[in-house]
Amino acid sequence: MKSLFHLCLSLERIDLSGFDTANVADMSDMFSSCISLITLDLSGFQTRRVTNFRRMFSRCNRLKSLNLSAFDTAKATDMSWMFSDCGSLSTLDLSGFDTARVTDMSGMFSGCGNLASLDLSRFSTSYVTDMRWMFADCGSLTVLDLSTFRTFRVTNMSKMFAQCHRLTSIILSDFSGINAKDKSGMFANCHSLTAGTRSCLRSKNLPV
Repeated sequence: MKSLFHLCLSLERIDLSGFDTANVADMSDMFSSCISLITLDLSGFQTRRVTNFRRMFSRCNRLKSLNLSAFDTAKATDMSWMFSDCGSLSTLDLSGFDTARVTDMSGMFSGCGNLASLDLSRFSTSYVTDMRWMFADCGSLTVLDLSTFRTFRVTNMSKMFAQCHRLTSIILSDFSGINAKDKSGMFANCHSLTAGTRSCLRSKNLPV
């Protein structure tokens, strides 16, 4: 189902209640650039075979409601740019996401400027190698709890939090990024980070 509705610029609503997606393996770009979509209910989707979610909702910038409660992401390896530029989303429930096999999370939430909070407490990142731009331009986030993140395989963290102007605190545990070759601009223009948070980040050899 790659690019199935890509660039359906005038589409505001889609009834997908009759879709059988049990054998689908690729949903990349499925709704990308559907710039008029306002709501999307995918509660009936079966995604247990899907490995590629790359840019699935990218540039759905008017989307205000997204129901992913039925998503089974146990086989997913690519979630890069999945929600990028979904600038109207104020909430995003990913509590059912299994990210144990994911290797690419680059740009995953980039440009989600209306998200005030993001619960990633069930995310597993042990196999992720790319986190560049992951939270870039998330201008409404104030606190990020990444205490479950493991980053020992990550090689690229460039601009990971860039332009997160309101971010005051980042909660970390195992977040050394010891193998990251590129950390450039990782916290660019994160002007609101507290002194304590900056001190913690420097102690983990992160460039703030």
